[in-house]
Amino acid sequence: MTDKPQGKRTCLYTTRQLDTIVDDMARQAAGLLTGRTRVALVGILRRGALLADRLHARLQAHYGLADCVRLDLQITRYADDLTLLYPETRLTENPLHTTLDLTGHTVLVVDDVMYRGHSMLRAVEYLARRQPDEIRTVVLVDRGAAKLPVRSDIVGVRLDVAPPDVIECNVPPYEASFRIDLLQPD
Repeated sequence: MTDKPQGKRTCLYTTRQLDTIVDDMARQAAGLLTGRTRVALVGILRRGALLADRLHARLQAHYGLADCVRLDLQITRYADDLTLLYPETRLTENPLHTTLDLTGHTVLVVDDVMYRGHSMLRAVEYLARRQPDEIRTVVLVDRGAAKLPVRSDIVGVRLDVAPPDVIECNVPPYEASFRIDLLQPD
């Protein structure tokens, strides 16, 4: 666990509420995947990867998704508190992905928060070069502030919050419990 920025925190969604939301996201994903035999589930590291794992488990358990390519992408632009780390969105390619062929796959890209759209756009651009049939985007939280032409196909919750405020998706093992907090920085 990392040191959290200071400020007023308000719990917006508890573990129980989020489990219901992720169940609904899995139901929506299953609808998008109906009739698809080749599926890839891609998580954006860090928390998007853990959410992709949760979604994958539900798709297997409740919707019979048997075979699925499961991989993660390392994309960096912002710190968890929305501090700009890099002026350009950086994707660090995993050497194991250099020969990745997604031809014929339906790809679901999963992230925790859609903020400005930089990370999701970079992921979609990267994956599109692998020739999938279709790419769909999935986020737990959409802040409704995207500046780029990227929209989420599946959204757990939409939260319109003031620009200086931060949506904190807490996902174990990075945090103690699965929850969404609103941070109003000091």
